[in-house]
Amino acid sequence: MAYIYPAPGVSGVQLTLKLKVTGDTTGLTVPALQDVTVNNANDVFTWTQLDSGSKLQIATTSTNSLSGNIVLDQDSFFGVTTSGEEAKTSGIFGLSKDKQIVNFELYMGDESDGSAGKTLSGSGYVTGLAPTVSADAPVWVSPFTLTITGDFTVA
Repeated sequence: MAYIYPAPGVSGVQLTLKLKVTGDTTGLTVPALQDVTVNNANDVFTWTQLDSGSKLQIATTSTNSLSGNIVLDQDSFFGVTTSGEEAKTSGIFGLSKDKQIVNFELYMGDESDGSAGKTLSGSGYVTGLAPTVSADAPVWVSPFTLTITGDFTVA
């Protein structure tokens, strides 16, 4: 069995999230990820029939999202002007505020046998930003959600 290891702090092995806008060459690698959740929730249509004592169900379309928490970095959150790189120029906040569709790649980390891991990709919108700071957590932290339009692609 090959478990997936995100290996924090190990170059080339760790979980990475990259955001691109159509036309970007390199895109924006989201720094300081604290956690990530991948959600693939199928909707279900339910009905009853007079000839059955149980409800019947069938899966329909799914709602897909990717969410997590990040420690905010000024350049990636607010953007840095980079020629030909819309995601880097807009930053995470700008991509959300401007309602720009982004293409994402989530590399999930290497497997236990050292072979390359899988990448989830797709497109969607950055939502759910809510930066907070407190005396107990003296750096800005924010949840984020990528609300996916369409399907996840696995490579």
